[in-house]
Amino acid sequence: MVLREEIEIGGRTLTIETGRLAKQANGSALITYGDTVVLVTATAAKEARENVDFLPLTVEYQERFYAVGRIPGSFFRREIGRPTEKETLTCRFIDRPLRPLFADGYQHETQVIGTVLSADQQNDPDILAIIGASCALTLSNIPFLGPIAGVRVGYMDGEYILNPTKDQLGESRMDLIIAGTKNAVVMVEGGIDNCSEAEVLNGIFFGHEAMQPILEVQEKMRAAVGRPKMEISPPEKNEDLEKRVAEIAASDMGKVITTSDKMERGDLFDELKAKVVDQIEEESEGCGREAKEILYGLKKTMMRDRIVKDHARIDGRKFDEIRPITCSVSALPRVHGSSLFTRGETQAMVTATLGSGDDEQRVESLYGMSFRPFMLHYNFPPYCVGEVRFMRGPSRRDIGHGALATRAIKAVLPDSEKFPYTIRIVSEIMESNGSSSMATVCGGSLALMDAGVPIKKPVAGVAMGLIKDGEEIVVLSDILGDEDHLGDMDFKVTGTDEGITALQMDIKIEGVSKEIMSKALEQANAGRCHILEEMDKALSAPRTEVPEHAPKIFTLQINTDRIRDIIGPGGKIIKGMTAEFGVKIDVDDSGKVMIFAPNGKVGDAVSDRIKSLTEEAEVGKIYTGTVQKIVDFGAFVQILPGIDGLVHISELENRRVNKVTDVLKEGEEVRVKVLAVDQRGKIRLSRKALLEEGE
Repeated sequence: MVLREEIEIGGRTLTIETGRLAKQANGSALITYGDTVVLVTATAAKEARENVDFLPLTVEYQERFYAVGRIPGSFFRREIGRPTEKETLTCRFIDRPLRPLFADGYQHETQVIGTVLSADQQNDPDILAIIGASCALTLSNIPFLGPIAGVRVGYMDGEYILNPTKDQLGESRMDLIIAGTKNAVVMVEGGIDNCSEAEVLNGIFFGHEAMQPILEVQEKMRAAVGRPKMEISPPEKNEDLEKRVAEIAASDMGKVITTSDKMERGDLFDELKAKVVDQIEEESEGCGREAKEILYGLKKTMMRDRIVKDHARIDGRKFDEIRPITCSVSALPRVHGSSLFTRGETQAMVTATLGSGDDEQRVESLYGMSFRPFMLHYNFPPYCVGEVRFMRGPSRRDIGHGALATRAIKAVLPDSEKFPYTIRIVSEIMESNGSSSMATVCGGSLALMDAGVPIKKPVAGVAMGLIKDGEEIVVLSDILGDEDHLGDMDFKVTGTDEGITALQMDIKIEGVSKEIMSKALEQANAGRCHILEEMDKALSAPRTEVPEHAPKIFTLQINTDRIRDIIGPGGKIIKGMTAEFGVKIDVDDSGKVMIFAPNGKVGDAVSDRIKSLTEEAEVGKIYTGTVQKIVDFGAFVQILPGIDGLVHISELENRRVNKVTDVLKEGEEVRVKVLAVDQRGKIRLSRKALLEEGE
């Protein structure tokens, strides 16, 4: 049965259709908004996986270039196998709000695939993919406890905009992606241009209210054509085994959860785990695996109880206390800018590199070809958490953390006219115990200032956590890794001392209220300001000059008619200067010339050369030129490369001249003065004027 529903969202029609395409999937939905169309399918294996303690869910998102009537620019002329950064980030937007909403005990391999079939280049398909994923799962027999919906929120001229277009986002101070259920917000991510906590909070709940019709239409469609859900039995509890594990572990678990050092705490837990498993295997053979899972649950429960009931964190800090911070700049001798940022047991070595326009990243997407003058790359090597694993390039997590840090810092970068460098930040995580992405933001801000980048304000970030036990609610600042795993919320907030620049929130429970989120934002603001004060001790403002090893940029503006004089036939002149001076020279169609030189002396020399090649004749100025051609009425004199002027026979001497050759010969050098330049660019020169002035 084909079912099609339409609703008005943000002044445009959102259409949800099912039953016409991909009918062999467990569930499918075709979402249309404007001329953007996304198909999302949800498929589950018929048999459950055995011996897994996680949800085997994979999410894929594919942008097809035919959707905008283009052929991919890759060598193979097809979409490359590895997802683009945009596709990877959209996968994360879909996965994060869905994952907590599957029935407990569900272990079937499940795959959600979103495919962009048409794109109008104004309505971003990522929001449609979130809605489509929820709808496909809701209509399927997969035990999904949704629905959810997604919207984008912009902010212009004091007004919130629902699902702003690409053009509107260019002027918006906010780009928030919000996912939620009927009763709560479950995910937020986005970049913000120094908005206040109140503006951000109101924007989030504006989005949550606006998504309600999308949720209602999914419920309506489920009632009409939804398949009966699979019967999933929650895993049975072995109460006797739970009791026995607690008896064996009780005396040692208290020491584990009160040990502040991460590695020492891990070692103690490993010893306890071995002890429990060995003893349980002796008593009940084959129960070791189950005992291990029970032990993890016991650890989580005891840690949460200690925080909520005893008001004591793992490392003894107060709920709003930030771990000790040390930071330094110029940590590496030859890089353009660097910092070492350490907060507790999380440490990031961050570098900033300055380059020319040739170093911009070329990005091919549904919106066409674009160039990125700012890049931030986040690396999380296995040694930073004491592990051994294959290194196969950045993971989805690495790309997501890098994108969050990019949004955080991008808001304070200078205009390209003021600072025309390409900028790349690389964050190498040296050790991690909680929020290495926020360490990247802090270290990145310091590295930029160390490189002499005139950022508008320093940026810092802090990760917040939440533990909710009945009516008891605890908000934690600067969470540890274990507090992240055992908690109910991961809320990262970045910004300056004036406002928020980016945030990311994931909820592991049904949701949080506006009051709880307001408290978290307020507490995050206090933590962020404290971190900024610590950063200020290392470097309070950008350095006034870029470092010695960084390229120097010189900018000139020339007449567009003179561009050919710099380029030369077949690029001969510009290539010659590039080879002679060892520089990069970029010339655009507006006549803007940018010189990227290894040092100031070389840059000045190249600038002088270009000025000499493109200099315009100036009225009243005296030049030494060469006679190029003699005619009956005067002589043509080259006063600048490629620029000739006429000395009329009447302007040769302060007496009557019968023949030009009586005064000048071709090839002879002569000093002349510019009398005038007419609208057509013709130049009148005079030798007589200098004679009258006594030269």
